[in-house]
Amino acid sequence: MAAETRHALAIPGRIGGTFTATVAFTWVAAMRRGADVHHLHWPPDPPTENMGPWVCEQVEKALEGLDEPLLIAKSLGTHASPLAADRGLPAIWLTPILTSDWVVDGMRRATAPFLLVGGTADPTWRGDLARELTPYVCEVDGADHGFIREGPLADSAAAHGELATAAERFLDKVLWL
Repeated sequence: MAAETRHALAIPGRIGGTFTATVAFTWVAAMRRGADVHHLHWPPDPPTENMGPWVCEQVEKALEGLDEPLLIAKSLGTHASPLAADRGLPAIWLTPILTSDWVVDGMRRATAPFLLVGGTADPTWRGDLARELTPYVCEVDGADHGFIREGPLADSAAAHGELATAAERFLDKVLWL
């Protein structure tokens, strides 16, 4: 019997695409575990209002032909949480916009496991709410929305190390046992 192919869809934030360190460490973790990784690229000039429906529409198109993928989304991409809930898809939400009712309501409806990753210096992060939404939380002290810490860059690299370790543990112990 052939092994089932795993799929992951990497969804960027507003800036930087899926090859920013925050997103890349996560999809590389999935790839190293046998996932076929697909990358969503936003069309030019994403809207600044009503982002939720627009993001869901873009992600819906990217999901065509993918069988139950893991969603890996940063910031703007976390507006796909209602779509993930509707389809029962697992996710790793990176620097989620926990100040958005759209995002939070989607996460509240989720039936598949998801990991939330955020930093205490990010104004869109709410650690208390994150821990209410899921038992799988990686909260990084001092990391901002770009997952950068004040001080030496090695401190920011360490923040990304914490994120990568959390993603690997989630994949190994929760999602892909």
